[in-house]
Amino acid sequence: MYDHINRKIEYLRISITDRCNLRCVYCMPEEGVPALSHDEVLSYEEVVRIVKVAAAAGITKVRLTGGEPLVRKGVEGLIKQIAAVPGIEDLSLTTNGFLLSGMAEGLMHAGLKRINVSLDSLDPVRYEELTRGGVLHKVLAGIEKAERLGFGPIKINMVPIRGLNDDEVGEFARLTLAKPYHVRFIEFMPIGAREMWDETKVVPTSEIKATIAKLGELELVKTGGSDGPAILYRLPGAKGIIGFISPLTDHFCGECNRLRLTADGKLRPCLFSESEIDLKTPMRAGCDDSELARLLGVALSVKPEGHHMADGIKNKYHRTMSRIGG
Repeated sequence: MYDHINRKIEYLRISITDRCNLRCVYCMPEEGVPALSHDEVLSYEEVVRIVKVAAAAGITKVRLTGGEPLVRKGVEGLIKQIAAVPGIEDLSLTTNGFLLSGMAEGLMHAGLKRINVSLDSLDPVRYEELTRGGVLHKVLAGIEKAERLGFGPIKINMVPIRGLNDDEVGEFARLTLAKPYHVRFIEFMPIGAREMWDETKVVPTSEIKATIAKLGELELVKTGGSDGPAILYRLPGAKGIIGFISPLTDHFCGECNRLRLTADGKLRPCLFSESEIDLKTPMRAGCDDSELARLLGVALSVKPEGHHMADGIKNKYHRTMSRIGG
């Protein structure tokens, strides 16, 4: 599939739930956000149907997200069904890792290929504060279990926020010296808890990179097929990779290859655009697959050329990341 400016669209990120077992300070308020009802959320059968239509149109890569996808019952069964869809070559999942240790084996047997873990502190006390109740050793145990089982590469996503956890950038980078992890530093974006957002808290990639360069000269690594917008580097002698994702200071819209499906069945051509195409309503009204394929085409036709996060960003986005899908 190609959109209206000839970008090849081959990647679909699917949120299977808006619920989460943590309350990270930059993502949602302490009391959480009103949860979607059971009927509002796409059933697994509906998700698989959309994947089949999308794969027939040219989607080859699927990532499951949330909320926290591992809190939804039966996720292994969904993974097994998606893995069996002709044309899907890459199936991955983003998680906070809290439940990963106990579920990693079942996820692998179901056909999951790769795992991304969102982790923003390596200090147990700070991690508990940032997540409002998370237990760091459970997350680390999940990462280690996934590594033992052979998931790879395991990607760890860290969002440095000035005055909150930016002093840990070096420690996260050091993980790659001994482990084959891909540690990716993502610029803080204005799409989580609105009361938390402040432009002064953004740590630009240039500053993150300068901090890490104190550990050794960063060597540019050739980008592989599953690295998305990350620009990859390696420290001297490191087993792992360091990636930088810069949606604010060096956005990658010209190479964007993805669509997003929210848990309530809305197809978003861009994370930072309020445009949404409703797939759930026509599906439940009895539409055929050709109509779903047409709606995919509509998404391609309205996919914006770029985002405008730098222009009046405060309180701009009606949906938070937990409601869109990370």
